Formats: sequence, structure tokens, C-alpha cells
Amino acid sequence: MSKATGAKKAGGAKAPVKKTSAKSKFHEEHAHLFQARPRNYGIGRENVPGRDLGRYVKWPRYIRIQRQRAILKQRLKAPPSVNHFTNTLEKAQSTTLFKLLSKYRPETRPEKKLRLRAVAEKLAAGETTTTEAKKPKFVKFGLNHVTSLIEKGKAKMVVIAHDVDPLELVLWLPALCRAKNVPYCIVKGKARLGMIVHQKTAAVLAITDVRKEDQATFDQLNKAFLEKFNNNTDSFRKWGRHKLGTKATAKVNKLEREKSKEMAALQSQ
Repeated sequence: MSKATGAKKAGGAKAPVKKTSAKSKFHEEHAHLFQARPRNYGIGRENVPGRDLGRYVKWPRYIRIQRQRAILKQRLKAPPSVNHFTNTLEKAQSTTLFKLLSKYRPETRPEKKLRLRAVAEKLAAGETTTTEAKKPKFVKFGLNHVTSLIEKGKAKMVVIAHDVDPLELVLWLPALCRAKNVPYCIVKGKARLGMIVHQKTAAVLAITDVRKEDQATFDQLNKAFLEKFNNNTDSFRKWGRHKLGTKATAKVNKLEREKSKEMAALQSQ
């Protein structure tokens, strides 16, 4: 191919024509509807796209209170009686305990009604006597009721929740159990205790007696509780450690760095 023909072809090529769509045409004709509104991402202005807005939400009051309470518990030193409630039962022992407690759930009102009706029918027929128709064994609950059982020496095991609010309701209970030599334990979750006794929550439960088939498990748990809670003097005499926040930690680290620099400068002289 010659240079002339190549130049002729290059010069004769037409420029591509821009196709205007109906949408862009509409935008041009109605420019007043599509004005540019630049955003200002300064302080107190628009939110940056993609930012998590969780910090900007006005949370409900109960959420704010529980978060503030959690931070205060971290920042303040807890006295021994309060810190004792952070020493809870381990998972394996807790599972065994709740299996035992579930066997002794209190009867509901309909169940009690049916039982009493059956007992009354047997008594009327002369099949049983009043001494044979005894009340079934089940878990006792209610703070005042459990306290009286401990004082009278009837309680054989006491289970206390770690998250009772206010904690002052059960703060003295471990000391009473130790004074009366009643094995006790602290477990996580007042709601879990409440499920055992058909309530929303329960601060404390007590077992007064168990059946023969559960006696070995009951004795094993009591032995473990005496070792971990009743006879563990370090557990109820130890102060709780406080945890510094991010700003306070940064200040402490800064002071330590400055001190280390000063020491290094003195050693180099």
C-alpha cells in the first residue's frame, strides 16, 4: 500500500457520532431538577458513606444502664464479698447440677390438683393412709423461704445466682451458708434457676432431700462445693482487680516510655 492511499483513507474516516439517549436528553432539558449538591463531611455534617452508625443511635434506657454498669464494674475495685460472685461453677459441674435440679422441679398447679385428687380418692377407698401419702420431694425457692431453711438446718444444698440485681439481696447468703456449714455454689444466670421452678428468674434455690438413686451424685456435688466455695478462703477474701480504659492505658504507657527514655539517657552519660 502506498503512502498516498494510506493518507487518503486516514483523512476520509468520519469521526464517531455521539448518541444521545432519551435519558440524557431529558436531563439536559430539565437541568433545574438535577442540581449538584456536594456533601460536606466535616464535623457535625453529613455521615461518611459506609460508616457504622451504631455510635449515633440513641439506645433505650435499659441498654444504656447495663452498658454503663458493665464499664463501672471494670473500672472500680470490687470488695471481697462482691468479687466472690465472679467465682462461678465450671461448665461440667454446672451441667451435672442442672440435670439433678431438673429431676426435682416443683409441680405446677394442675399437677398438684391431680395428685391431691388421686390421694383423696385412695384415702376414701381405704387403699392408703395419711402417712403414706407424703408430699413429693422438690426444689425450694424464694429468698425468705430458703433463708429460713438454712437457719433451721433443713437445707442440704444451696444454689445462688451470680447476677442478682441488686446484689445486696444475696450478698450475705454465702456467709450464712458457711456459718451453718451448708454446701453452696454460685452459678451463672438467674434465668436458668427460674426455669427450674417455673419462674422468669430465681435468686436462690435449695435442696432439702433427694431420692436414693440420686444420693451418690448429690454427695459428689456437695463435696465439690465445699472444696470450691465453703472452704476456699481465698475466694471470699480476695479483692477484685480493676481494668483501665483506653485513654488511661495510653497515659500510663506514655509515662513509662518517658521514664525509660530518661533512664537510657542517664545510663549513656
